[in-house]
Amino acid sequence: MNPLYIIGIVLGLVAFWVILMYNGLIGRKNQTDEAWADIDVQLKRRYDLIPNLVETVKGYATHEREAFESVTNARAQALGAQSVHDKEVADNMVTSALKSIFAIAEAYPELRAVESFAKLQDELSDTENKIQAARRFYNGNVRDFNIQIETFPSNLIAGSLGFTKREFFELNDEVAKEPVAVKF
Repeated sequence: MNPLYIIGIVLGLVAFWVILMYNGLIGRKNQTDEAWADIDVQLKRRYDLIPNLVETVKGYATHEREAFESVTNARAQALGAQSVHDKEVADNMVTSALKSIFAIAEAYPELRAVESFAKLQDELSDTENKIQAARRFYNGNVRDFNIQIETFPSNLIAGSLGFTKREFFELNDEVAKEPVAVKF
């Protein structure tokens, strides 16, 4: 056999292997991006519910201005967050602010009887469940992507082609201890 023929076969196999690794990394990256988009959609849905919730509660508890401003500011910060870490921090702020709104609502039994408030509670509860599921899906994809770019031999390709680890979307420990109470 001709040595050039053998070298050509080896180079062809190496090129084929690099292409397979690259395509696998792109697939994992796109799955992770898609999972992040799912979280974004659910967070946006949650943020869209907040003004309605605030207006409903405000009609019954007009003197709780500080809590309303807190939830409104947390929502504004969350809508402006760009990175995973910024969204994580903002989401934790929104969760804390929502807890204060629901604590206010507990003091007004007539509010809990209002149909629009009950509907908002149900929608928010459903959204919280969807956020939790989207967070698990995203974190699973991030785990798989990070494993792939850190393990041999794909780490050789990942590092040279600029693939970097992704951040997990986690709850703040203090916020995670007490879930948002959306049922009375």
